[in-house]
Amino acid sequence: MEHELLLRAVRKHVTCKWALLYIERWLTAPMDKDGIIIERTRGTPQGGVISPILSNLFLHYTFDLWMGRAHPDLPWCRYADDGLVHCRSEQEAEAVKAELQTRLVECGLEMHPTKTRIVYCKDSRRKGSYSNVKFDFLGYCFRPRRAKNSQDASVFCSFLPGVSASALKSMRAAIRDLNLRRRTHVSMADIARQLNPLLRGWIEYYGRFTQAALGPILRYVNQTIEAWMMRKFKRFMGRKAKAGRVLERLSRERPGSFAHWKIGIRGSFA
Repeated sequence: MEHELLLRAVRKHVTCKWALLYIERWLTAPMDKDGIIIERTRGTPQGGVISPILSNLFLHYTFDLWMGRAHPDLPWCRYADDGLVHCRSEQEAEAVKAELQTRLVECGLEMHPTKTRIVYCKDSRRKGSYSNVKFDFLGYCFRPRRAKNSQDASVFCSFLPGVSASALKSMRAAIRDLNLRRRTHVSMADIARQLNPLLRGWIEYYGRFTQAALGPILRYVNQTIEAWMMRKFKRFMGRKAKAGRVLERLSRERPGSFAHWKIGIRGSFA
């Protein structure tokens, strides 16, 4: 991202000379890397507080407005530097990809060499054969999935989103980092107070579509609670089946204790 092009975009929205001066100085400030001073001539500082808004502004002119002019009939979406364009055929997708590559180069950017690809949205109506039939976007994996017709309960294939494998891996790491299994000095209510904000956020976001895909991480939470219980109480030490039965009963009697128990992710202990 060339600074001059970025500053041209900024000047369309910012007229205060002092603000423009500070933005320019902030963009071009040298970077100290292991004692070596590196001049900055392009891009925005990684982790900078206004880097996201400047990048968004640049991509608004580079991509958003360009798509509206060049392809007004194609649906598209963008979040930060990640975006999708919906095309009607593989030939059209190839053409748009080539045009977009040229456009980005003109603006001093380039497509990601491995993440940029054409995906076939395969379902019961689109039955063609294509090597790529899934993609990740904003933590969701879009791919062919079984769906049920609400009218006659028949099952068919639809192209639907569900939590992605990488998002599940991140959630699992977040749970593991809490080290709950060894925190035997706290109560179950304390465990719930720490877990529930995370669980509610994940369920509200990722549970909007294909909630069943959250099953692996929610069952892992149950297993974590079970392991904590076996460490905390001597009567459950080495008695996984017994601890599982007790937690199963608790999850049914007090489903409000944990956010995922409320939605029925209970019977997965032991």
